[in-house]
Amino acid sequence: MTTITVCTTCRQPALRDDKTRTPCGEAMLAAVSAAAEAVPDVSVRGTACLMGCEHGCNVAISGAGKLTYVLGAFAPGAEAAEALVEYAAKHAASASGTVPYREWPQGVKGHFTARVPPLDGLPEL
Repeated sequence: MTTITVCTTCRQPALRDDKTRTPCGEAMLAAVSAAAEAVPDVSVRGTACLMGCEHGCNVAISGAGKLTYVLGAFAPGAEAAEALVEYAAKHAASASGTVPYREWPQGVKGHFTARVPPLDGLPEL
């Protein structure tokens, strides 16, 4: 199972100072949830603040024992959501979470901000 975690408090840089508007992250969560509705092995959840404010809208793609990827600088909507869900499905199908570049959907290219090793697989110090 792969989980897409969407930052619900994200605001795109141009809208960050206008606190009267609904955060873009809420629209992103709705779009990703709709895109993932019928996709097996992919779940979606929202969380407050992934601390990537310079890159809003932000998401994390993770799975137990797998690499986690953080992506940002998305405009909320169906196109971004579908690319994220397609990538997450490939992440779910991979034993390590690695998806070869040639298989990346165009909509995620250029959006990666971090890769985190599996936290449950780190050696003890």
